[in-house]
Amino acid sequence: MKLSVDSSSFAKRYVQEIGSDELDDVLQNSSELALCVILVPELISALNRRLREGVLPEGDYRMAKRLLLEDIRDATVLQLTPAVISRSIGLLETNVLRAMDALHVACALEWEADLFVTSDRRQLDAAVRSGLNSLYLGQSAA
Repeated sequence: MKLSVDSSSFAKRYVQEIGSDELDDVLQNSSELALCVILVPELISALNRRLREGVLPEGDYRMAKRLLLEDIRDATVLQLTPAVISRSIGLLETNVLRAMDALHVACALEWEADLFVTSDRRQLDAAVRSGLNSLYLGQSAA
């Protein structure tokens, strides 16, 4: 199964919350994993915010960052091509979405993912309306 995961859901690998166990199950059952090129900077940003707020200890931050970089080593990194940008514009014009969320959906569409996983309701709605088989894992704290 070709799996595409957005940042809000992939964060569940490093911050235990609702949906973390389900994400692990989905990852185990996938044959290919693809991530939008913006995923790593988004997750590092979220982890740093938690670090600054004192919610995430320095050692846990370093471990989460190391695990993230290990996890994506074999993943396909989906680039922001003209086709992805065009799709994201269409998504923004027809859905209530933030730009980064539209890019995740557009990447999954261009890659022809079998399953798109998100923890954002608006992103889920846009993905489903666009024809992506999608799974909602619950609100992310990251």
